[in-house]
Amino acid sequence: MWKREETPRSATVPVSPAPIESQPSMVSRGINQNGEGQRPMPNEPMSIGKSIVIKGEVSGGEDLTIEGQIEGRIQLRDHVLTVGTSAHVHAHVVAKSIVVLGRVTGDLTAHEKVEIREHGSVEGDIVAPRVAIADGANFRGSIDMRPAEAPSTTDGSVDGFKRDGRTPTPSGAPVSV
Repeated sequence: MWKREETPRSATVPVSPAPIESQPSMVSRGINQNGEGQRPMPNEPMSIGKSIVIKGEVSGGEDLTIEGQIEGRIQLRDHVLTVGTSAHVHAHVVAKSIVVLGRVTGDLTAHEKVEIREHGSVEGDIVAPRVAIADGANFRGSIDMRPAEAPSTTDGSVDGFKRDGRTPTPSGAPVSV
């Protein structure tokens, strides 16, 4: 039989590597060509999408935006929680700051502030040193605007107020000397 000699063809086409500038994920995350970190990047907020439903406890170490549904408990003590326009949250929430654009049923506790923006809705109690409720927002509950740090009572104060000797003290109120 007759055999024809063929030169083998290369099955792969050589591709030139893309320059680092075209790979924003590596550059934006602070990783150099050797895969080593260059600088820490600020925390980017995580998101829970519109079609996500969570029943239980949500906690984390970064800012969070919710567009879906959560039922249970949310704890982001050192971070910001944003309840998006399409979100429905039925939970007890503890966070550094809380921004409500959607609907929340449950108590909110923030170490810095709670904002209920236009078209936002909260049904529950709020505990925060600063509270802002925009025109057009809905709120049903109570607000306790405790200061960020409780005042010291070792300075002769009663219920956080200085006693100066001129201001009368209500009868039955404890007096520190």
